[in-house]
Amino acid sequence: MAKKSKFFRVFTEGHTTDGRVVERQWILDIVETYNTAKYGARIWLEHIRGITPDSAFKAYGDVTAVKAEEVDGKLTLFAQIEPTDELIAMNQKKQKVYTSVEIDPDFAKTGKCYLSGLAVTDSPASLGTEMLAFSATCKENPLNSRKQRPENLFTSAVEVDFEFEEVSDEPGLFAKVKALLGKNKAEAKTDFADVHQAVEEIAKTVTAAGDEFTNKLEKSVNDFNKLQTDFNELSTQFNALKTQLEKEEPTGQRRSPATGGDTNMKTDC
Repeated sequence: MAKKSKFFRVFTEGHTTDGRVVERQWILDIVETYNTAKYGARIWLEHIRGITPDSAFKAYGDVTAVKAEEVDGKLTLFAQIEPTDELIAMNQKKQKVYTSVEIDPDFAKTGKCYLSGLAVTDSPASLGTEMLAFSATCKENPLNSRKQRPENLFTSAVEVDFEFEEVSDEPGLFAKVKALLGKNKAEAKTDFADVHQAVEEIAKTVTAAGDEFTNKLEKSVNDFNKLQTDFNELSTQFNALKTQLEKEEPTGQRRSPATGGDTNMKTDC
């Protein structure tokens, strides 16, 4: 199962590089522009890009995402990587525990900065800064051979304690949708007629269901109105009958009112 690191600090605004200071806008540009589908930054040993896959300087993984956060009032760039097993083993042995990134200040002539690579190194930050500054003053920068473009810059190394976590190989919903939308045009043209027909069938079914629901709703409303009318008529008739009965004198013989009995008791002596 593949592994990804938790986000870790890469550099902060004001961070010293080869005589240049990292600007806040650089970080904002990188977060805005970084896209692995456009150009993914790979992980290299000491910024050296090997040619053969079995070289010690082969790629050791990829930068999968970047984000920016304020830390102590300064904007800081964080990165997440998907390492190879070799990089994980290397890190567990406490080797190459510092990271440095390569920044292209004018990526594809857009005028914006881009994260073009990340390196693992054993050079601590102070030594790395001095080396970068010294190299920048040389007539021929000895680090240019490690850069994609001479104008690019390396940040001084920052110590990082990688924390890796396993991630599922099962693609998420977004990835599945992206894969479906990413079919080549030939497949899209072939499937278009079937998709169009399927959409029409769905539309017909939905329309029919909607019409049926509307008809049933109208019938229910009509039935309710009829019941309401019948109820009102019965209520009117009942009230009229009640009023009539209250006004009529009762028919038949009435019992005479009681006059009381003789209170004197007589005896036969």
